Amino acid sequence: MKSALKITTALALITSSAFAASGASSDENGLLVTLFLAFGAIIIIFQLVPGMLLFGSMLKGIFGKEEKAQQASE
Repeated sequence: MKSALKITTALALITSSAFAASGASSDENGLLVTLFLAFGAIIIIFQLVPGMLLFGSMLKGIFGKEEKAQQASE
C-alpha cells in the first residue's frame, strides 16, 4: 500500500507540468468580432430611442388629461 502511494505521488509530481497551460491559445477577440458586437450594440441603441418615445407617448395618452373635443356649433 505504501509503495502504491509513493508511485502515485511520484507520477503526480512528474506529470504535473503536462497539465500546465501552454500559452499557445489566444483568448483575445479578433477585430471582426469586436466590430460585429459594436454593430449589434448600435442597432439596439438606435431602436431604443424611438421605442422610448413611443412608450412615453403611450403613457401620456393613457394617464394624461383628456382634452374635450370642441364641436362646431354651426
